[in-house]
Amino acid sequence: MTPDLYILRHGETVWNREGRMQGRLNAPLTDLGRAQAARQSRLLAGRDLAGFAFFTSPMGRAVQTAGIALAEVATEIRTDDRLREIDVGAWSGLLRRDFAPDASSEGPDGDLSVYARAPGEGLARVAARARSFVAGLDGPAVIVCHGIISRFLRCAALGLDDSAWTDLKGGQGNVFYLSQGRMEELR
Repeated sequence: MTPDLYILRHGETVWNREGRMQGRLNAPLTDLGRAQAARQSRLLAGRDLAGFAFFTSPMGRAVQTAGIALAEVATEIRTDDRLREIDVGAWSGLLRRDFAPDASSEGPDGDLSVYARAPGEGLARVAARARSFVAGLDGPAVIVCHGIISRFLRCAALGLDDSAWTDLKGGQGNVFYLSQGRMEELR
């Protein structure tokens, strides 16, 4: 059985606002992104996190979010490369509208079909990283990461097939609580 998890997505970045694919590149949080991280902090403040480990992607936007969101609850935050966002190769830094014709109807993660077509790492490798991370946990954890890896982490933790990743909710500044095979978005 997977231990209890809180999975947080980083707050909005400058590139999220501009509609750019970030992949393995980085952009700083916007004022809204910092406010989303502060909201995550308030959501976690009322939770009993005794015995939880704290992890973040080593990417700047996740580290910046973790620094704000976990400041009051974590004494040690470990980075783990498996929590990095999908590598979209040569599409990194490009505007989604340049290769996604329906970019105007995108949510914070954009047109999800773009990630299946993107050059670079590929979805199967992201899913494998997520499964490896979840399988390696030896207790409950709080995880700060990114939109696509978050979906695959939740698939792994909930025992869902990797193909279910597109059915899971995205968004910026989320906090998902996973316990005993169930998931709840904290608000």
